[in-house]
Amino acid sequence: MTRSLDIPALDRIDTLAQELAMLQDRSKRRIAILGSRHVPVVSVHLVELVSRSLAQEGHSLITSGAQGVNSAVIRSVLEIDASRLTVLLPQSLDRQPRESREQLEQVLHLVEKPENDELPLPMASSLCNQEIIRRCDQLICFAFHDSETLLASCRTAEDMGKVVSLMFFD
Repeated sequence: MTRSLDIPALDRIDTLAQELAMLQDRSKRRIAILGSRHVPVVSVHLVELVSRSLAQEGHSLITSGAQGVNSAVIRSVLEIDASRLTVLLPQSLDRQPRESREQLEQVLHLVEKPENDELPLPMASSLCNQEIIRRCDQLICFAFHDSETLLASCRTAEDMGKVVSLMFFD
């Protein structure tokens, strides 16, 4: 028997209802945007457009301080309203590259994690992403198919019942 519409599995119905309700909800949300450090130039413009639009709609954005996607989010939201942006760093500000520090010094809501300075960056980033996900209502992630830390963060967000939008560069 063929069907024109697949019915979701019973264990996904609650999740589907939650996602549909959030899409229809016009209230302001805390939206996390995470992504790769290595981003095609055209994709940087897409990230900036999405970030700018969300900030203009009045949503609060949360990201980390890395180059690439996160830097594009920071740049865009600072242009609209710096109070709508929170940046969580995986380590202390001193551990960030000089070009990132200049941008991060403009962020009003900057959270440093000096207690993670001795951890390898991938581990510190994973912990940072988990905290970002705990603070948000929704996650938008721009990644490559081999971006292990980001894909794990998306799975974590889904496990926490967050709405996740995952977009791939490749």
